[in-house]
Amino acid sequence: MAGRVVGVTMGDPAGVGPEIILKALADGEWQRESVPLVLGDEGVMDFYSTLLGLDVPLIPVDEGDIGSLGPLKSGAYILPLSGLHSLQFSPGRTTPSCGEAVVRYIRKAVELALDGKIAAMVTAPISKASMHAAGYPYPGHTEFLAELTGCRDYAMMLVGGRIRVSLVTIHVALREVPALVTGDEVYRVARLTCRCMEDWFGIEDPRVAVAALNPHGGEEGAFGDEEARVIAPAVEALREGGCGVSGPYPADTLFHRHAQGEFDAVVAMYHDQGLIPVKLEAFDRGVNLTLGLPIIRTSVDHGTAFDIAGKGMASPSSLKAAYALALELTERRGGKSQKGPHS
Repeated sequence: MAGRVVGVTMGDPAGVGPEIILKALADGEWQRESVPLVLGDEGVMDFYSTLLGLDVPLIPVDEGDIGSLGPLKSGAYILPLSGLHSLQFSPGRTTPSCGEAVVRYIRKAVELALDGKIAAMVTAPISKASMHAAGYPYPGHTEFLAELTGCRDYAMMLVGGRIRVSLVTIHVALREVPALVTGDEVYRVARLTCRCMEDWFGIEDPRVAVAALNPHGGEEGAFGDEEARVIAPAVEALREGGCGVSGPYPADTLFHRHAQGEFDAVVAMYHDQGLIPVKLEAFDRGVNLTLGLPIIRTSVDHGTAFDIAGKGMASPSSLKAAYALALELTERRGGKSQKGPHS
């Protein structure tokens, strides 16, 4: 595994991405286990290195060199993909130039992963506002990655400590959630989660629990009927198809049961239902894993943190956890960019 190249996208140049990458590289763990390759902006990385007093060597390379990159004792290789000047970025400020650069880093990482030139991609946080200002109206990484890889069956999973949770709905207003929780979506995400547990985490006969949408699981229709009308039929169809899925369970007790080892993963109905337990369990060590892609992609579970960008306060813990999970999945899959768990 030591010779595998792992691509790390720099994230938004005005966010904490460059800082947490430099801090993670300074620890030296990545270099012992793999060959880290930063996809980003050499000048921006130098700016943050000087600003924060982090002496981390970055060796620029061309794309054609990637196949022959050797191990490093410190620092990383960097593939320069933008050349932003001081008027185009500054810590904590949204700009179209940053959004355009972010898109360039992600596109190239996906291309390299699909071509098998990198074993996995790990992404630093991006600013949706910067991307939107640059003309890319994606709600986030997940949807953009799905389009780039031609993947239609995908889902977001958060991994932190004892918690693994995938989401039926992601970045939508809470008032829109009930209409988006359909039987087809519950079935699809739960099935994908089962396949991921088997194919990516090596768990035979995984136990996947599905959360209820309403308080107390709807309490026989007193607080909503989505459990009986939508979720339970999807669970039953999955069970008939041989998947170890159960539920729906009231969410207020389900995650305690999951943390105690009763289940291997949980399918949550909406963003905060799934992320609150992850943040409580592993606030600075959570990882975002995109299920269903034909490549391995992990990410931090936090945003650009513009309010502390460039101040030396950002923790690299989530990025380090994302890198470690990427290596774990890469090792289990033999270091190849094989197909992800599709239905």
